[in-house]
Amino acid sequence: MSTSGLRVAGGVGKKVVKKGAEKAAYQGIQFLKSYGQHILKNPMIVNSIVEKGGVKSTDVVLEIGPGTGNLTMRLLETAKKVIAVEFDPRMVLELQRRVQGTPHAANLNIISGDFLKVELPYFDVCIANVPYQISSPLIFKLLAHRPMFRAATLMFQREFAMRLCVPAGDPLYCRLSVNTQLLARTTHLLKVGKNNFRPPPKVDSSVVRIEPRHPGVPVNFKEWDGLVRLCFGRKNKTLGGIFRTKTVMELLEVNYKTYRALQLNNGKGVSAGLTGGGQKMQGAATMGMKKTKKGGQQTGLHGDMEMEDAAGGAG
Repeated sequence: MSTSGLRVAGGVGKKVVKKGAEKAAYQGIQFLKSYGQHILKNPMIVNSIVEKGGVKSTDVVLEIGPGTGNLTMRLLETAKKVIAVEFDPRMVLELQRRVQGTPHAANLNIISGDFLKVELPYFDVCIANVPYQISSPLIFKLLAHRPMFRAATLMFQREFAMRLCVPAGDPLYCRLSVNTQLLARTTHLLKVGKNNFRPPPKVDSSVVRIEPRHPGVPVNFKEWDGLVRLCFGRKNKTLGGIFRTKTVMELLEVNYKTYRALQLNNGKGVSAGLTGGGQKMQGAATMGMKKTKKGGQQTGLHGDMEMEDAAGGAG
């Protein structure tokens, strides 16, 4: 707890302020850090992001987490249409109030909801000051979207942004780097200091440009991600050491027996004896599954990678 003195009749009264309070007021609006609400307030940075995003007058722009609309208003001046996805109903109302009565009101479509759950419409480019806690799943939802967009210009926490862009061999190179660069070209554009936001976050940010690869890489992404998870699961081990562990060796043995059995049976079926007790071929994606509290298993990209990145990443 911390106190601040206030002059009152008879002496100094003490105003009690909760330490670590997560709300910051501005023009009557409470910004919630738990929602990742750090509003970009510097108009020069806003202009720079729009310019580097390569927005054309014929573009439909997707914005994620528009907040009070500082970036949105600049995009409306440049693009044909802006689709803004906002989770906080208070910010939806603020954005509607801000565009009301302007020439751009008809060009703004607001989708109220969780970006990770809503169905995305067509868009040409994505430009956003990303809510940091959904950074990783947000990227891969965008890259899975069809039809493919031209480019995304996104602002992340600086270390996360650098992990997206670093080359192989860099100390920051991790599973996130491999998977993102498999699907897209990534370029670091701009560093943004924390004092350019209200309320200021604890760390600096960076703007990154992500351009999906055309054509896409023909790979089963779930299996690929499972393989990469194995490779980066133990940062102090060599790949040889990782693939010689008992668990991985058992997986390889079962899969080899299944593969041989499929060859012998021309793909028409596999006998129980040939597969070591009727086991089906397992993929790398089944390795390293995390047990949930309810006894289930959590697999795939978002769960593991989010936790890695929040902790600073693996590898």
